Amino acid sequence: MDIQEIEREVASLIEGIILTRVDDDALLIESGLIDSLSAVDVALAVERRFGCKIPPTEIDLHLESVKVLAAYIAEHSRN
Repeated sequence: MDIQEIEREVASLIEGIILTRVDDDALLIESGLIDSLSAVDVALAVERRFGCKIPPTEIDLHLESVKVLAAYIAEHSRN
């Protein structure tokens, strides 16, 4: 799976949780699109879909944007 496919899937996954369209570069937590509860939901969904666990202490770092999260998944995914 290439990075663009991962970005599309990550955006879709996040949009399904927060029920709002997100751009690949949108600052997810900083802008308020994702709060602490939805951040946990996203982290769990990423783990289920990609087999990639985000350490709890690093969630805010990796959920900066769709692109940042997709890059993390590409590097750490088991799929």
